[in-house]
Amino acid sequence: MDADVDLTSYAELAVLLVNSGDALDTPEGAKRLLAQAGRARQAGRLTRADLEILRELRRELAAVFAAAARGDEQEAVDRLNSLLARHPVRPQLSRHDGQRWHLHLTEGGHLPDEYAAGAVMGLTALVTELGVDRLGACQAAPCRRAYLDTSSNRSRRYCSERCASRANVAAYRARRRHLSGHRG
Repeated sequence: MDADVDLTSYAELAVLLVNSGDALDTPEGAKRLLAQAGRARQAGRLTRADLEILRELRRELAAVFAAAARGDEQEAVDRLNSLLARHPVRPQLSRHDGQRWHLHLTEGGHLPDEYAAGAVMGLTALVTELGVDRLGACQAAPCRRAYLDTSSNRSRRYCSERCASRANVAAYRARRRHLSGHRG
């Protein structure tokens, strides 16, 4: 039986928030972020107080990704468990945008709680199914943006193709400099 919940898309909420940069500096930026997260309807409920709560959630989620990137599985799981306790999930059946009935992890309540419950539950499900090592921080210096490694061979090291290309070009140039230094 398929519950029809795309938990990876919920985990992507965490990535989007961690990588949000200065989007949470203003209500307008936060509303754009929420729209990008598929939460445009909820953005109308955003208050200035919600911004600080979302910034704190961003810090906490960033710490989960940082622990995972360091290989500290226990710390990442402890942080996720703490977030799960603070942001319980309220499942609800929903139908919108011409879709059939499906499950949303949370609806109603305060906007940051709603966002947090989905993001934290998505990360938790991904960690449970695939492992903590699937949460990563981009290895292209100085990027360090968060990403989810959903590749079949656990090979992702960069947040985007752009960072992967930049890192590969830098490595190629470093090898060329090294080789040319040894020829003379």
